[in-house]
Amino acid sequence: MDQPNNAKIKLTAFSHGGGCGCKIAPGVLSEILRNSVGFAAPAALLVGKETSDDAAVYQLNDSQALIATTDFFMPVVDDPYDFGRIAATNAISDVYAMGGTPIMALALVGMPIEKLPPEVIGKILEGGESICAQAGIPVAGGHTIDSLEPIYGLVVLGLVHPNRVKKNSGAKAGDKLILGKPLGVGVLSAAVKKDKLDAAGYQELIACTTKLNTPGRLLAEVPAVHALTDVTGFGLLGHLLELCRGAGVGARLDMARIPLLPRVERMAAEGLVTGASGRNWVSYGSEVDLSTSVTPSQQALLTDPQTSGGLLVSCAPEAVDEVLEIFNREGFADAAVIGEMTQGAARVAVA
Repeated sequence: MDQPNNAKIKLTAFSHGGGCGCKIAPGVLSEILRNSVGFAAPAALLVGKETSDDAAVYQLNDSQALIATTDFFMPVVDDPYDFGRIAATNAISDVYAMGGTPIMALALVGMPIEKLPPEVIGKILEGGESICAQAGIPVAGGHTIDSLEPIYGLVVLGLVHPNRVKKNSGAKAGDKLILGKPLGVGVLSAAVKKDKLDAAGYQELIACTTKLNTPGRLLAEVPAVHALTDVTGFGLLGHLLELCRGAGVGARLDMARIPLLPRVERMAAEGLVTGASGRNWVSYGSEVDLSTSVTPSQQALLTDPQTSGGLLVSCAPEAVDEVLEIFNREGFADAAVIGEMTQGAARVAVA
């Protein structure tokens, strides 16, 4: 298959891992942070690092809280403009995942200056700025370094009402789980690196990863939405386990109801998976109960690192129709109920 590539330089050749597949595996990250020393957080810090949430939230006054987040990674595609768009969409997503509205961004740029011409780097920044313009926010500054691998991302600030913050720890047993985007971005990115992605697959990859998770700010207004996060580098299972641990409940997934990008199950069966997928499973597989009907390729998709993935919503059953209507109104036709939260230990069962 021919991989579409508008860039003369193959950006993915510069990186050992692309997109959110660059993330340090959850188990390794826990080991690194185990002995980190902090200090008593002020009462105004509504969300910190305790539950591995999507962003920090600091209350400014009775009606406003500041959301602060950052995200950056190496190229997941070769086209510099598309790389910038994907990275910016991914970074802004964390503000939406807290139920907020983004207000401003700062660019984080690390580039191998002797290897990439200025016009290529400029296209990366232009791509990021185009997504920020869609979100209605300026890129107000940033920081640059000369690095061995291309790195691009954003610091993003947003606002939310303190009473409408959607943490990843508020899920309740009996809640329904709704996923906003289909899985399979990591599989498609693996195909990019191996020159095995056709034009249709590339367009599916770009359409998914550059779609802003705007339903998040609307979901913040629904009281029956109890928890919200976005699915990124740790895969669906990893981020769902964060919901489970934060709330002290379990979860059950119906594999047949989980939306997938076209052809990715077959591609995963053919070995087009990222190394991060396997590392994710090693990190948290002991907390997952897989039915014998779940195939190895489906397991790989459940741990597939999602660059700029979809929102994962935990809501009361009576709010399902409203949540799906919000997703559909914002253009997320693949949003689907994929399971539910359950009583018991913080584990995930997949049937």
